Amino acid sequence: MGKEFLIALCLVLVIEGIMPFVSPSQWRQALGMLVQMDDKKIRIMGLVSMLVGTALLYVVH
Repeated sequence: MGKEFLIALCLVLVIEGIMPFVSPSQWRQALGMLVQMDDKKIRIMGLVSMLVGTALLYVVH
């Protein structure tokens, strides 16, 4: 179980690093937009992301 968690964490880091590596200016612009959003919108985005991820994991598994 621990090994799979570490693999998943590594994949998250790789995926999160793609955008700043490929297009740092667009990544910076996206972060600027995120900073200006209120907490409620950010929480909703996080919830939707978790639900989609959970659904995809269920479908794949």
